[in-house]
Amino acid sequence: MKANRKLVITGIIVILVTVLLTSWRLPYYIYKPGTADALDDIVEVAGGYPSEGDMHLVTVRGGQATPILWLLAQFQPFHQIYPIEDIRPEGVTEEEYYHAQLQMMESSQEASKVVAYQAADRDIDINYEGVFVMSVIEGMPAEEVLETGDQITKVDGNDIQETSDLIDYVNGKEAGSKVTLTLIRGEETLERNIELAPFPDTPEKTGVGISLVTDRTVEVDPEVNVKSGEIGGPSAGLMFSLEIYDQLTEQDITQGLEIAGTGEINYEGIVGRIGGIDKKVVAASEHGADVFFAPNEEGREGSNYETAKAAAEEIDTEMEIVPVDTFQDALDYLENRNADQS
Repeated sequence: MKANRKLVITGIIVILVTVLLTSWRLPYYIYKPGTADALDDIVEVAGGYPSEGDMHLVTVRGGQATPILWLLAQFQPFHQIYPIEDIRPEGVTEEEYYHAQLQMMESSQEASKVVAYQAADRDIDINYEGVFVMSVIEGMPAEEVLETGDQITKVDGNDIQETSDLIDYVNGKEAGSKVTLTLIRGEETLERNIELAPFPDTPEKTGVGISLVTDRTVEVDPEVNVKSGEIGGPSAGLMFSLEIYDQLTEQDITQGLEIAGTGEINYEGIVGRIGGIDKKVVAASEHGADVFFAPNEEGREGSNYETAKAAAEEIDTEMEIVPVDTFQDALDYLENRNADQS
């Protein structure tokens, strides 16, 4: 009986320890290489042209650490551990963070449509629906004044149609100066006077302390459908725009290549910096990509391109790492490469 009791107690302890190691959430996030998904399964242009090769959306897998995952990450290459507050600001719930990531993905898709349809000289109509507060930065002047979801319509009486209208206006002012924001909250139209202050992480810049998103509706012809599912964030913008353009134009810019890459893209086609690019290089290489586009950041030291190049050398991949500052850079590379090989 005593032996059986000890066996039961030992079993319970083992189960509890296993549950603790695999389920208890630590205040850390772990990021590691993800997938390289072919975009012709995700992006569909009505009547679009087929291609021999594929464009790939490259992801980074991430999640809150458990003790066992934290321990394994210490020994796994290209696994990176971050304090949770570096990923999800204090006071922001997991649901709010996830919603923000999906909103950024939606904005990225809209920018991609604009860039691709304009480059292909196809029909496009952009309607501006407003600028909304996506989050408020802790410790900045807006913290006690603005709320997530507020729609900002004016700054000092000047109309705001997109985020750059407000950002450019505020960038020309010094810390300590004030601006008056006109906003819609629910059914109310409000005015709020806010003093500008330096950002904690970038003291050379001043602002009120909010992140913004422009709500646009983009109507295109032919129609395009993007099924990104649960993937969030803005970093697939460049690859979305290339895939849409490839389907819109008769010329096959892939020429049978497996083309991967990453980079946020704005409505002017400028490619911006993203996080986790070393892990995306690993994911793309493991999938067999021939080319990987990386944000060049105009050649600055420590750019995404430099990090991607170093990761490629570390894993000894034959995949070519190509620096790009704009959508046009990527398109020129593909067209020139195809011309050289024709």
